[in-house]
Amino acid sequence: MERLAISELTTLRWSLEEDVERYAAAGAAGIGVWRQKLADYGEEKGAELIAEAGLAVSSLQWAGGFTGSDGRTHEDGIADGRQAIHLAEVLRAGCLVVHSGARGVHTRNHARRIFRQALDKLLPLAEERGVTLALEPMANCGGSDFTFFNCLEETRELVASYRSPALKIALDTYHWGHDPALLGRLPELAGQLALVQLADSRQPPQGEPNRVPLGTGCLPVREIVATLAAGGYEGFFEVELMGEELEARDYRETIEQAVRTFGQWTAPALS
Repeated sequence: MERLAISELTTLRWSLEEDVERYAAAGAAGIGVWRQKLADYGEEKGAELIAEAGLAVSSLQWAGGFTGSDGRTHEDGIADGRQAIHLAEVLRAGCLVVHSGARGVHTRNHARRIFRQALDKLLPLAEERGVTLALEPMANCGGSDFTFFNCLEETRELVASYRSPALKIALDTYHWGHDPALLGRLPELAGQLALVQLADSRQPPQGEPNRVPLGTGCLPVREIVATLAAGGYEGFFEVELMGEELEARDYRETIEQAVRTFGQWTAPALS
């Protein structure tokens, strides 16, 4: 399980302490850190707690909102991004997940320019600090509040245009697993991925998250994992589960089932 992590968004009601203790007990190797939980616990103490438990930080979530859609100014978003990069360095995070912000009142071209301006300022710092920025595209009907990048190919082109090893992509199976062309595109995507977020679903994203436990939906998550492993992807697979069905489940059951299912899928390929 050395490449399996659990996102703290999966266990939203648990504290950082509970997350660290129970992820490690379940057999996960990493933790996707949510900045709010870490701030509530204390960043320095939290970093020590995670390290002492022997967990790697698969990702830090998140930086962004550069378009002003969440009420912050563009400069506020950049300042927060700089803080997040420094924190990701302290945590030795596999990546810092980046959301552009919603398009809002901007034209699409203007929104792109605004986001590029932010990247132009943040990417040199990320390169200096050894932090990978992972741009996360989302399906339009399920993630438009977070990002205007709702096309995987457009995201790939943007990342490729910078030609920087510090700028990659976070691929969420919940948002892209319904695309029948995804499996065929994974071999060329593998080298651009910093993180793969795992979730299953029974229908495409429709507003509120409707994720379900791994292996219980209709997404080809097992095939995605196998294809990426065979295609040279070397990063973490991070379980990120939330939705109406999951709210009624015990968190321990959810993470133990995820670890068990991932182990069945990958043994002995990733062992």
